[in-house]
Amino acid sequence: MTHSIQTSINCLLSLQSYTKKEKWNSTLVSAARLHCYFVSLCCSSERTDRASKEESLSSIIYNYKHGFSGFAAMLTEEQAEQLAELPEVISVQRSRRYKTTTTRSWDFLGLDYQNPSELLRRSKYGEDIIIGIVDTGIWPESRSFSDQDYGPVPARWKGVCQVGEGWGSNNCSRKIIGARFYHAGVDEEDLRIDYLSPRDVNGHGTHTASTAAGSVVEAVSFHGLAAGTARGGAPRARIAVYKSVWGRARAGAGNSATVLAAIDDAIHDGVDVLSLSLGTLENSFGALHAVQKGITVLYAAANFGPAPQLVRNTAPWVITVAASKIDRSFPTVITLGDKRQIVGQSMYYEGNNSSGSSFRLLVDGGLCTKDYLNGTDVKGKIVLCISLEISPLVLFQVALKTVLSAGASGLIFAQYTTDLLGITTACNGTACVLVDVDTANLISSYIRDASSPVAKIEPTRTITGERVLAPKVAAFSSRGPSIDYPDIIKPDIAAPGSNILAAMKDQYQLGTGTSMATPHVAGIVALLKALHPDWSPAAVKSAIITTASVTDKRGIPILAEGMPRKIADPFDYGGGNIDPNSAADPGLIYDIDPSDYTKFFGCTIKTSVRCNATILRGYHLNLPSISVPDLRHPTTVSRTVTNVGEVNAVYHAETQSPPGVKMVVEPSVLVFDVANKIHTFKVSFSPLWKLQGDYTFGSLTWHNDKKSVRIPIAVRITIQDFYADVA
Repeated sequence: MTHSIQTSINCLLSLQSYTKKEKWNSTLVSAARLHCYFVSLCCSSERTDRASKEESLSSIIYNYKHGFSGFAAMLTEEQAEQLAELPEVISVQRSRRYKTTTTRSWDFLGLDYQNPSELLRRSKYGEDIIIGIVDTGIWPESRSFSDQDYGPVPARWKGVCQVGEGWGSNNCSRKIIGARFYHAGVDEEDLRIDYLSPRDVNGHGTHTASTAAGSVVEAVSFHGLAAGTARGGAPRARIAVYKSVWGRARAGAGNSATVLAAIDDAIHDGVDVLSLSLGTLENSFGALHAVQKGITVLYAAANFGPAPQLVRNTAPWVITVAASKIDRSFPTVITLGDKRQIVGQSMYYEGNNSSGSSFRLLVDGGLCTKDYLNGTDVKGKIVLCISLEISPLVLFQVALKTVLSAGASGLIFAQYTTDLLGITTACNGTACVLVDVDTANLISSYIRDASSPVAKIEPTRTITGERVLAPKVAAFSSRGPSIDYPDIIKPDIAAPGSNILAAMKDQYQLGTGTSMATPHVAGIVALLKALHPDWSPAAVKSAIITTASVTDKRGIPILAEGMPRKIADPFDYGGGNIDPNSAADPGLIYDIDPSDYTKFFGCTIKTSVRCNATILRGYHLNLPSISVPDLRHPTTVSRTVTNVGEVNAVYHAETQSPPGVKMVVEPSVLVFDVANKIHTFKVSFSPLWKLQGDYTFGSLTWHNDKKSVRIPIAVRITIQDFYADVA
């Protein structure tokens, strides 16, 4: 029996001794409502009442024994409170539900498989790097997981292939080298509609795994759209599956206990990268233990944009990924009866029930609810629906259901500029087109003026390249600042996450969300790990952030979709849009010893494991960014950079001060040679005014004639604590 298992048993024995002392009995415990709690331990107890061991063990659903000491157990609230008081227990926290946050993209990022970059060649396409996918499982029969021409499983791998419903040992391979599943504490309703095994009924995990590390599959498309070659960012990497999220729903269902168990096993198994396309309100302390073991951990920023302060997974030890859009669009031509042509966006393909491209009567359905249509005859007609809602997703779903059930042949849906294109896949071959408010007004005027208005909708085409303005931060991508850690800029980086074609069961489907962006970064991290096996997780993160793009190839600032669209700032995309080839050779890195995190964040507290009790200000941590959320007096922070480029190099500081702030860097020149590979510098901030302000943004760039190493900066001038900025 391992030390930590014994510790878990002893702590539960201690709990049982409390229950006996308080005259609890099995009837009372079973009658009370049980919840799943996860418990973090610091040391073992000497209490070993073996007669009670079996009863105590029955409460445990997971033991965390590889990266950290603890367990998950089904307890009443009163039991959890009693357990929290034990000296061996660091924290007790109720398990929370987790949700998933769900071709051309790799070419857009400069990782063209046909004309491989130096990063792809030198990293051998991520060969033998092991990416752990914590998600809804995987569909092993997909062509994206072919292990043809793969060598033996790396000898360092210590994982297992856990068999279950619809999954045998033969479903693991030289590509999918390990698979586990975690279902204790998950609702029975979610389990009943899923495979009790690593097999993926949802499709989300298959999509993310193939995006990160899928093998090369030629000639795939979504009904002829987005056609091309599907592949992962690190197509020669190995995949380890940790199924922790269950059910068929788009969001899936999981909890803290299942995810922590997955992280704990992944640490033991020997993964190099952990990708979690999950959104949650908490910051998993399990991820910190993984980082301390040298594993780079990536989380999705979540899909609550464009409102501010809704970014999730904001712990400084993980990479938090925002979603951007690539240079691909899906124009769909609408021809009016007066021969004018309007170009909308859609995923319209001619399905089996499609009426083909012919002129149909055109009517204005307003909001297209049942009450609004009020018996209007729309059978066989194309209906214009106009939404002036900030979040038109629900209205689109209502409009689609209403007009199709009434027999309409097509739908033109007007909205503010946002990211709803993916929802048109739900039209299943029916002509559905998204247009903006301006073009909707034009169509509405035509309907009013024409005696018999008609329109024709052509099937969608796919366009890629310079004619499409990209990248842009997607509207749905969650924005900073972080509520838990305002002195740390989150998200860290943006990557493609809008209309990404990847595997889903035996087919290929388009997916949208920060869930799709996260495995893009995971694939790139795998390439960097293969190229630089000695880099720490912080070094990898630094290379990604400091080399990111803040403009497109034309030099136009990257935009952030929203209400309205604006120039993106660090709370939209962190360092910018990821540039993998530049990250391979960043010049300088901001490295962090994993033990430093505990100097700044109080993770060993009784009431919570969220690690949000700051011991020292977070902006003193050696991150590749600076955020000062309450600047009142001159404040100085230090940063240390390590030269990983040419041995003899000179870098000069270029500053862009946040408006209203005086920013000074000392020294302003860094000289590196064989004896001086590491330099520390100071950045001083002084408010120019006395006011209760808002965040303003700037940057600090170390550059020479070959390299540019940029970090984002956010500063807010304040004069008062706890000021509600609501007016």
